Amino acid sequence: MKSAIENRWDALFDLADVLSRQSDFQEILRLVTQKASDLINADVAVIMMINPKTRHTLKTIHREGKNADEQKIHFIQTNVSGWVIDNKASFVTSNLQKDKRFRNNLFKGFPVQSVACVPLKTECVIIGTLLLISPNKSPYSDRDLLFLEKLAILVSPVLKNVQRVEQYFTSPVAKENLLRKYEVHGLLGKSEKFVELLQSIEAAAHCDVRVLLEGKSGTGKELVARAIHGFSDRADRSFVAIDSGAISPHLMESELFGHVKGAFTGATTARKGLFEEAHTGTLFMDEITNLPLDLQAKLLRVLQENEVRPIGSNTTRTVDVRIIAATSRSLKEMVEQETFREDLYYRLLVYPIHIPSLQEREEDIPILANHFMRIFSRQQNKAIEHFHEEVVDFMKARSWPGNIRELENFIERVVILAPKECKQITAKMLPSELQEEIKRVKKSQKMSVSLTESLAEFEASLIRNALEENRWNQSRAARALGISEQTMRYKMHKLKIRKE
Repeated sequence: MKSAIENRWDALFDLADVLSRQSDFQEILRLVTQKASDLINADVAVIMMINPKTRHTLKTIHREGKNADEQKIHFIQTNVSGWVIDNKASFVTSNLQKDKRFRNNLFKGFPVQSVACVPLKTECVIIGTLLLISPNKSPYSDRDLLFLEKLAILVSPVLKNVQRVEQYFTSPVAKENLLRKYEVHGLLGKSEKFVELLQSIEAAAHCDVRVLLEGKSGTGKELVARAIHGFSDRADRSFVAIDSGAISPHLMESELFGHVKGAFTGATTARKGLFEEAHTGTLFMDEITNLPLDLQAKLLRVLQENEVRPIGSNTTRTVDVRIIAATSRSLKEMVEQETFREDLYYRLLVYPIHIPSLQEREEDIPILANHFMRIFSRQQNKAIEHFHEEVVDFMKARSWPGNIRELENFIERVVILAPKECKQITAKMLPSELQEEIKRVKKSQKMSVSLTESLAEFEASLIRNALEENRWNQSRAARALGISEQTMRYKMHKLKIRKE
């Protein structure tokens, strides 16, 4: 079994392979930040690119962690990246607040402890920086910094080349064309998160590598897997799907690898496994976290050797299968808890894609609801055409823990309950418990708006008083309030505070 360090280096080679097949600048940025975050355990990973013509910041993207403060992350990025660029050196600290390379109290009140940042360089010229913020005050080591430097050496030429190419060629696929293209696979929406997902699918479809889909239950991971397969070079070959949690563990090995006649009681005939069924095509393994540890080891061997051995057989069979794995749980956390093999995790983590929850795609709820309404109306021979605004507002405000699957079930139930000749679904047609829920949602919305307005008024009052007491000197007013001058300017702009 390989060590954690060896697994990380293998993952770095996989990243090099994936990047060599990419030409979308934004997708490369996403892959690099997500890979860096996964391999070195970061709450936030940030890339800053410098415009080659003006030497000003061109691209800044970051992957937010839990409770990530956008403004504070930007402040850390600006100062730490500035230090790296000025000193032309890598940076790591176990305690950012007390780091002597910055003036006292510069990061006072920031919950961040350990930070690592490396320059992205080509031809001895810095073209940007890659910065990581460690979670749970876990300090980065010199070994982590060394790995990050090697990652930067790997990705810098790719970023430089693609950035140069994009100056002369148009961006890949226009948003409208992308939305239309994936409608045929049942992927509907228009929100920013959804468009980002489609861009990742589009890029993954053109890379014949393993894909890892992570998202909550009911977010449509199988639809995404089918879309990746459907627009790949394997589209005319088999797409085989298996739910690893729906099959008994003692039957799973036979299901995946097959068996020969007489291999065990009840094996009256030989049977091909799903790997052989999916030969030259795609095998979608949903909820892969349900695989027992012994089967994880056997799956790892298949991924390494591209061979399967049916139960009871002495010979192996070569297979050519693209794996798309999916999980609703965090594989990284399971590796830390030692319930999922670390070496298998890195084998699967070649092209990671996050599937957003329905709550992250609030703008898409009416689109999806109308799509399901049309389907179920036809099935029920009804003439429903649209929802009342009150019902739409309720659906957008409601929490959907079951995501798209729960929304679909909700619409089906509503359509069944609607009168035969109904054209519009109103709140009064809903069951009594849903009407009560609508009332509760309305009440909570009013309370939320009221509280938000009250807090904003109170904050504006405090800031205005501090400014007036300090004769509108923003620096002194900020010190009096215990905030940075940058935060003071941000608050004044947000709350529209101006000197009379």
